Amino acid sequence: MNAPMPTTHDDLRDLHDLPSYPKERDDYINPARALLTGPPISPLRFAGGSTGWLVTGYHEAREVLRDPRFSAERWRGDDAMRPVPESVRRDRSSGAGSFLAMDAPQHGHYRGQLTRYFTVRRMRELEARIEDIVADQLDALEAAGKPADLVRHFALPIPSLVICEMLGVPYEERELFQSVAARLLRQDRTDAEFVAGKTELDTFLRTLVEAKRKDPRDDLISLLTAVDELDDEEIGGIAGLLLIAGHETTTNMLSLGTFALLRDPEQLERLRADESLLPQAVEELLRYLSIVNAFPVRIALEDVVVGGVTVTAGQSVAVSVPAANRDPALVDDPDRLDVGRPRSSHLAFGYGIHQCLGQHLARIELVAGYRGLLRRFPGLRLAVPPEQVRMRSDMVIYGAHELPVTW
Repeated sequence: MNAPMPTTHDDLRDLHDLPSYPKERDDYINPARALLTGPPISPLRFAGGSTGWLVTGYHEAREVLRDPRFSAERWRGDDAMRPVPESVRRDRSSGAGSFLAMDAPQHGHYRGQLTRYFTVRRMRELEARIEDIVADQLDALEAAGKPADLVRHFALPIPSLVICEMLGVPYEERELFQSVAARLLRQDRTDAEFVAGKTELDTFLRTLVEAKRKDPRDDLISLLTAVDELDDEEIGGIAGLLLIAGHETTTNMLSLGTFALLRDPEQLERLRADESLLPQAVEELLRYLSIVNAFPVRIALEDVVVGGVTVTAGQSVAVSVPAANRDPALVDDPDRLDVGRPRSSHLAFGYGIHQCLGQHLARIELVAGYRGLLRRFPGLRLAVPPEQVRMRSDMVIYGAHELPVTW
């Protein structure tokens, strides 16, 4: 851009050729090239027509995500920007328990009820059960016959089973919540579709919470019903957030990570030769792939300077995690997949008070999943050319809709 960088809200409103909020990736795996070549913070036009900022620099992204002057409560933003339907954005009570879009202290009130259930120690206690689930799904993948869809027979069932068992959600109901999640996470969904899907999930979870109150079991929803500070609506909101986030993200990391390795035989062979690299390979895949397509959006509560730019109060800032994780300020040669790379401080799980609560669980599932595939199917390969794999550019969480494999 040859013109001076705009530094105020009024400057942005005068611009007519601002880039739009990016939804597509240039390659099956790589984030949009344009995001990686511009300044660390630049002007952006959101889908609703309002103007704001896009942060692509690693240090600037951390700054926005940890600064309490940037709010996660999107109802505070410009009316023209509609990251969620107006009915949901304006009726704050409809998000009871869904602390992902809350600021302190309300965020801490809900998250604090859960932290002790997601510690590293508690997650390690689940390792044996997760290994059993992985083994069962490896059997299911093999039984499906060649070629098989790795998503359907392996990547989707593993985290779905794990989060269902943790929460106490009957696994036989998986088609309901998987279908609702798929509809809610479509980038082209309408406001009416969002509200309908959310209502369906809320109704299902409220019924489940009521049943747990009457007949509590050894699961997280039952434990939450014993917390005096939480009512059924709040518990349902917490459960809905964990249920969708707990299976969608790990499912797509398992499948997309496998896709990335199958496209890079050298890195795949390094892992086959040395399984001790798996924990750091998982961290590298998380950084390299950065599966969140819909960038976290924050609203400035006051004027804040970020990367030399003044973000004015009320203005929206989108943080591109894929671009920040490909910033040379984070790692050398960031566009290269290196399964032996020392663990980086990537932003795949977010940063600040909203950093992913289930990150330790996800890491255990990913290590177990990749290890199982490497051992059971040493000849695993794509069953179709890479360009024929249908990617999830239409979804908030990136990945592959199907991943046909053979062995």
